[in-house]
Amino acid sequence: MIINFLNKLNGLNEWLFHGFDSFVENFGFPEWIADAIIDSFHILPFLFVVFVFIELFEYYYAHKINHFMKETEKAGPVIGSLASIVPQCGFSIIASSLYSGRLITKGTLIAIYLATSDEAIPVLLARPDKVWLVVPVITVKLVVAIIAGYLIDFIFKTKIDKDAVEEIPDEGCCKHDILSGSKNNLWLHPLVHTVNVFAFVLVITLFLNYFVTDSVISAFFTNTGFKYKILEPVVTGILGLIPNCAVSIAFTMMLIKGTISFGAAMAGLCSNAGLGLLVLIRKNSSLKDTALVISMLLLISILCGIVLQFLWR
Repeated sequence: MIINFLNKLNGLNEWLFHGFDSFVENFGFPEWIADAIIDSFHILPFLFVVFVFIELFEYYYAHKINHFMKETEKAGPVIGSLASIVPQCGFSIIASSLYSGRLITKGTLIAIYLATSDEAIPVLLARPDKVWLVVPVITVKLVVAIIAGYLIDFIFKTKIDKDAVEEIPDEGCCKHDILSGSKNNLWLHPLVHTVNVFAFVLVITLFLNYFVTDSVISAFFTNTGFKYKILEPVVTGILGLIPNCAVSIAFTMMLIKGTISFGAAMAGLCSNAGLGLLVLIRKNSSLKDTALVISMLLLISILCGIVLQFLWR
């Protein structure tokens, strides 16, 4: 049903942008610029529709999920992972705050970080020809997140403080108020988010279109030219720790264009926890514990990517 809806939207999209595409192609831009502009503008309607659905989910269910996750300690990794798959601006931020107050376990926090899809799912859904990648991306993230979450909780016993006061930052990405129940956000924030992601996609696509055939990048980021294949997920895993949604967009666009392997993309997407890491660094009272959480997140993400390098063809 979703694929049929996206295909219909794609047909409408092609009709709407037909004149625009011809104008750009005849304007005199170099081909790599024209292709980037056309591809980026074509995803605008898809992004807005996806972000509206995400905003509705966040508006009606986010607080219920947060409350349920705190009250069901043993099911935390499962609930957190399932909730994080739906891209939400503030979920990793909220999780970091809950963990800093010892309201959720270490395993639940890392499961949320690993499962957080950030902009990967919306960008894939905005490309009907690549929408088939959504299922493997979600499956890998969920499986890795749930297994890692319970394994970490088995090894590290987090003492939960049920009486702790919950303190959650006011803003997520796009200066979005993650605690506000304003219905204006149901259309305003998706619009702002769409524009922001579009800008990132345009810049990243321009970069990839220009450099993707460069011998150095091709040798480093493609399976045929990169001699030490096992190091590819190491590089993307480390880069994924950068707390910015542009990173997940970059990995997704590189996966779409075939610049990096599926394993390398998943290593970067698993380690990219968005702004949640910044909140953890700022709010967690133990620097040693913060370093442990980030180290485990990175290690799990890299191992996931390396395994997929050999399993996924």
